[in-house]
Amino acid sequence: MAKATPATRALDAARIAYRLETYDYDPDAPRVGLQAAEALGVPPERVLKTLMAEVDGKPVCAVLASDREVAMKRLAAAVGGKSAAMMKPADAERITGYKVGGVSPFGQKRRSPVVVDAAALAHERVFVNGGQRGLQVELSPQDLVAALQATTVAEIAG
Repeated sequence: MAKATPATRALDAARIAYRLETYDYDPDAPRVGLQAAEALGVPPERVLKTLMAEVDGKPVCAVLASDREVAMKRLAAAVGGKSAAMMKPADAERITGYKVGGVSPFGQKRRSPVVVDAAALAHERVFVNGGQRGLQVELSPQDLVAALQATTVAEIAG
């Protein structure tokens, strides 16, 4: 597995301290984030999933705990939109440059607004995808928000 991805290069360029963790990715897992948390032996609220959505037809990246579901109305409101829907996997792959199951909020091919569920800030360290299936990046949630110039929202999860 390559350890240098667009995500890790973006983190290096931003001088963000992080640690890489690998695990055996299960493509048949019903919920990839929960499978990653189990494989890493950490609580699912510390493993953040990266979801690509469209708000009023424009791409938006949502980052929240792997055991939560995004509330589309709240996500739309967070970026000043009216309606939101999950992006089709093929569109997410084209826009981010990553395969579904390996989408990172860092180093995406086309930069989109990022919304992070504020609950992530309650943890000292969190995990996000490192840019490929089976690769996670552990970092401080404050660095995650700062590096992505993300908006934090008290509740984007429903």
